[in-house]
Amino acid sequence: MNIQSTIGKTPLVELQTFDVPADVRIFAKVEFMNPGGSIKDRMVSYIIDDAERRGLLRPGATIVENTSGNTGAAIAMIAAIRGYRVVLTMPDKVSGEKRNALRAMGAEVIVCPTSAPPGSAEHYVTCARRIHAGTPGSFMFDQYDNPLNAEAHFRSTGPEIWAALGPSVTAFVASGSTGGTISGTSRFLKQHNPSVRSVLLDPAGSIYHPYFHEGVVDPAQIAPYFVEGAGEDHLASCMDFSVVDDVIRFTDADAFATCRHLARREGLVCGGTAGANVWGAVQVARSMTRPATVVTVLPDSGNKYMSKIYNPDWLRRHGFESGGIRTLEPTL
Repeated sequence: MNIQSTIGKTPLVELQTFDVPADVRIFAKVEFMNPGGSIKDRMVSYIIDDAERRGLLRPGATIVENTSGNTGAAIAMIAAIRGYRVVLTMPDKVSGEKRNALRAMGAEVIVCPTSAPPGSAEHYVTCARRIHAGTPGSFMFDQYDNPLNAEAHFRSTGPEIWAALGPSVTAFVASGSTGGTISGTSRFLKQHNPSVRSVLLDPAGSIYHPYFHEGVVDPAQIAPYFVEGAGEDHLASCMDFSVVDDVIRFTDADAFATCRHLARREGLVCGGTAGANVWGAVQVARSMTRPATVVTVLPDSGNKYMSKIYNPDWLRRHGFESGGIRTLEPTL
């Protein structure tokens, strides 16, 4: 047994301090209890196992990937066990805690400007592909376009939720960047109950919300935001909109205020995507007019963001105030 054998089977906890109808329950899967600290352990483990079986990843090879941090941590963890070299590219908005953890496990980290437009030489995805092309025998996950990303959640996250809650599940709510979690989990749940609603949460400044509702990608709508690991500036083919029923837009302030609520009222110190996910789950729960069960995931821990979203000076410097959760009435 090694650390990889402990991936998955994370706890599912009920959130009980949010103002939602009395007959609506919200559950959250505590994914930061995976050994690498995030939900990305599931996808990375699944893809590495598949690549080794197919002979695409050979002993001593180099793994190259673009990441916002959590995928990189999972890669570095498993690569340390199996003897692979790791080169990771990431945007400069990624927290210092994440970068340092990757380096601690032996990964080489290349930081690229967040402001670099998609397809440009400095964009972190382009940089990873260039390194992969120039490194003989290397392997790249290509997590944004690899269907195995979503398949990992179809085979693990979805079944675990269904085993715990079964037909009571009314809605699954999650933010997405690559789209693996929302696509794979929703597909599994809908196969077992087609009436389960799938709601994607997208940060203001990302393309998924306008693409879903308007059918276009407008570069003029792309804008910077602080939440890491959610939204995108390009369409990921892993994102399967055929299993998504609605997309709701959230702001950094929504996510960070909910993070503070989770820490102070639920004892859960979570990352920004978890704050966004719970904020969205609350909005969906408030729209329900009958007994319902809303499920979401807490992708990673707030320990990776102590210098940012849990730092009062950082919050004030970027214009975020402490306070409650803004209410949005989504169309559901």
